[in-house]
Amino acid sequence: MSLYALESELYLQSADFESESEDSEPEEHDVFLSFRGEDTRNTFTDHLYQALVDKGISTFKDDEKIGIGKPISPELLLAIERSSMAVIVLSRNYASSTWCLQELAKIIECMKEREMRVLPIFYHVDPSDVRNQTGTFADAFAKHEIRFEKNLENVQTWRNALREVANLSGRHLQNG
Repeated sequence: MSLYALESELYLQSADFESESEDSEPEEHDVFLSFRGEDTRNTFTDHLYQALVDKGISTFKDDEKIGIGKPISPELLLAIERSSMAVIVLSRNYASSTWCLQELAKIIECMKEREMRVLPIFYHVDPSDVRNQTGTFADAFAKHEIRFEKNLENVQTWRNALREVANLSGRHLQNG
C-alpha cells in the first residue's frame, strides 16, 4: 500500500468524525500518531503526518524525545483521549519503548470504552510477530519482565494490548 492510498483512506474515515455525543469530552485531534521515534520519526511517520496535515486532518504527533524510565506525561494521555482515531506505526523496536506500550494500552482502553477507531500499520514487521510477540518483540518483553519484575501486571497489559492491535484489520508495509 502506498502512502497516498493510506492518506486517502484516513481522509475518508475522518469524514465520520463529526458525530460525537454531547456527554463526551471535546475532541482536539482527528488522529493520534503512535510510533517509535528512532525507527520512523524522520522517515515514514514524518511523511504520513505531513500528508494528513496537508489534507486538513488535525493530527497529533509527539515530537519530544522521552527519557528512559520517565512516566508518560498526562498531556500525552489526554491527547489520546481527545483524538477520534489512532494510527499505530508498529515497527521493529516499537515494543522496546515503555512509552509506546503505555500509549498503546491507553489507545486500546479508549477503543473499548468509546469505540475509538484504531488503524495499525505494520511497518517492516510481520503482524504475526506482533501478535505472537516473537523476534524483536520477544526480546523487548524479556527485558521488560526483568526491569519490571515487581510489576508484571503492567507488562501483561502491554502484551495484551499488542495482541489486540495485531488482531485488528490494518496495513502491512514491507517495502518503501
